[in-house]
Amino acid sequence: MTSWLNYLGFHRRDRTPRNRIPIATTVMLGSVILAGGLVAAWFSGNGTLDRLFAQLQAMQNHPPMWLQVPMVMGEYLLTPTVALLAISWVIMRVSPVPRTWSRVVVVGILLMLVTRYLLWRSLTTLNVSDPLDGVFSIGLFLLEIFLLLTNILQLFLMLWVKDRRPEANRLAIDVVEGRFTPSVDILIPTYNEPAYILKRTVIGCQALDYANKKIYLLDDTRRKEIRQLADELGCEYITRPNNFHAKAGNLNHALAYTQGEFIVVFDADFIPTKNFLIRTLGFCQDPTVALVQTPQSYYNADPIARNLGLDNVITPEEEVFYRQIEPIKDGAGSVVCSGTSFVVRRSALEHAGGFVTESLSEDYFTGIKLSAKGYRLVYLNEKLSAGLAAENIAAYATQRLRWARGTLQAFFIDSNPLTIRGLKPIQRLAHFEGLLHWFTSIPRVGFLLMPLAYSFLGVIPIRASVQEMLYFFLPYYLVQLTVFSWLNHRSRSALLSDIYSLLLAFPLVLTIIQVMLSPFSKGFNVTAKGTVSDRFSFNWKLALPLLLLFIPNAIGLWHVLGTCLIQFQMHASEPEIIQHFKGLGIGWIWSAYNLLIMSITLLILLDAPKSDRYEWFDLRRLVRLAVNGQIFWGVTTFISEVGVHVEMTQAQLPVIITGETLPVTLKILEDNLSLQGQIAQIDLSGEFPSVQIHFDKLDLAQHRCLVEMLFCRPGQWKRPCAPGELKSLFLLFGILLKPRILFDRDRAIDFLKVSKV
Repeated sequence: MTSWLNYLGFHRRDRTPRNRIPIATTVMLGSVILAGGLVAAWFSGNGTLDRLFAQLQAMQNHPPMWLQVPMVMGEYLLTPTVALLAISWVIMRVSPVPRTWSRVVVVGILLMLVTRYLLWRSLTTLNVSDPLDGVFSIGLFLLEIFLLLTNILQLFLMLWVKDRRPEANRLAIDVVEGRFTPSVDILIPTYNEPAYILKRTVIGCQALDYANKKIYLLDDTRRKEIRQLADELGCEYITRPNNFHAKAGNLNHALAYTQGEFIVVFDADFIPTKNFLIRTLGFCQDPTVALVQTPQSYYNADPIARNLGLDNVITPEEEVFYRQIEPIKDGAGSVVCSGTSFVVRRSALEHAGGFVTESLSEDYFTGIKLSAKGYRLVYLNEKLSAGLAAENIAAYATQRLRWARGTLQAFFIDSNPLTIRGLKPIQRLAHFEGLLHWFTSIPRVGFLLMPLAYSFLGVIPIRASVQEMLYFFLPYYLVQLTVFSWLNHRSRSALLSDIYSLLLAFPLVLTIIQVMLSPFSKGFNVTAKGTVSDRFSFNWKLALPLLLLFIPNAIGLWHVLGTCLIQFQMHASEPEIIQHFKGLGIGWIWSAYNLLIMSITLLILLDAPKSDRYEWFDLRRLVRLAVNGQIFWGVTTFISEVGVHVEMTQAQLPVIITGETLPVTLKILEDNLSLQGQIAQIDLSGEFPSVQIHFDKLDLAQHRCLVEMLFCRPGQWKRPCAPGELKSLFLLFGILLKPRILFDRDRAIDFLKVSKV
């Protein structure tokens, strides 16, 4: 018996799929086989199943009185919806930012509505009159149940959200006044990132307002130029003879060569603001605090927003996680360590056995092991660093799929948050919700396929009248839509969330299947950084499944609209035809929505050119230009590590300047930084002329000052707000009518194209 349990994967130690089927795989395969067997038996005319589903259909035809639309409602069917929307609107106006009381009220309303909706769906709307309708009806219901379960769990956990910024204000005083100044080792692991990216990261770490620190560059590719860079900048350099366990192995190897009481980890492209340690170290005065995590933010455009031409309109993809999910996790004591921009206590890390090497997501499971040892993980929702986002859709997909694979490996390792000893039930529940999140791609794909059953098979998976939809579905849907962005602190609208989730839905489903069958078959894939491209490119690999679904959805929509119109005109008085028309009416609305979302997603897969590897910042600084012995004044509009765009303060410039390329000395007065360069171009079309300057080669002191000005200013990384639902809808239609390649780029992009920096 024991050997059989070990084979199925119930044994906790040495859980690996190489010589047995793990329990997670067993459950998945068993569920698929059981469902397939039941469907086959039903279609084959199994008498027992026929009687069972006949009884279920009878129950659906005679629901409880409290699940029937009240006869007295009549024209007042929309009253519940209007009343709840009004309550939600008033709460959001009174409390523009979710507070404890307002969040509890809104979450309570949503939980009530989702419970009501679930009861209605399960007891009145299933269509099991025949096997074909029944399979699609029950299948759709199960997909909805799964999504609603994850939604309910998240809403429940939202009741304990933490905001530690006031606490950080108080604790930072001890660091600033020198009462708490432990030794800190800053580790920067690198694999194949270019030297110019590493250089600004090291410079940013050296600029931190904290004396008792030491910076280590951990080179896992043993490059000569990186060793030389470390010598040039004056930081420590550590390498190792192999690359075992990728980033986790690199960090663990460095632990033996460092001695600091606390360890800070920054990815090779992440640059901290000067106050990073001041804001985070204060929490570590509590000996039970093992790790302080801060948000990831990016100083380049999100590839999705960039490809749509909406760089400054759509918020970056990570905003939802760091504004909404991490505070929820913090409230449940299950903060997710995200691999960069965190502080960890060395003694706690050693107690937990170092960074976890069992999974691709070493950061996530290291946090779980620290929690299991009784330590606290806290999350400071304050942007104190910034790095490079994935620079094209292929890199974006590689990164997200690696995260999914690494997280789902939880089911096969000892650091599984559902089974590891030491976690509280609320912590396990929060981690369970996080694991379920990756499986939501399965319902997303199912919702794309379901309208095809309407269109080509005439299936009616939902039995509901218009009155029932208005009374039971509409309040839940509209209230959720209204408060969606408010609950996630304006980081994403529901419509834009659908696009983000659809983009990788099919690859994620494949990844889930691969992990469940062979969890450790793929290694660590590093996200490429610092890439450039001078042309548009389309990602056919990600587009293929969407194209294969787009065509039949379009054909099906055309077919259904035509068929329904003809049948309705010919048989408008027959109740069965009207009911059929209503059912298919839901289908064509669903198909139209899917076509809209798929169209936008396909446009996203067209990568826009990126001809410059340096990022340009909209930064205003007063400057003085010295050209041929003459002094001119201006204000910077865009600036990078290699050039600047300056608007002059005088209306006209001498001919000697406008007629040729000239050397110039530029002084940024606020930062007392003098730079030499060349005037590459002058624009005289505006009220005041503007000049574009390319910097000459910078010395180290100049580069340090420039990096600190561009990347290290406390408070410089802002929290943009996503457009609301209505504006998002207009944006989607606008994108379709005027695709990305026709959008006017902002002035920074125009500058890059002209100057060819």
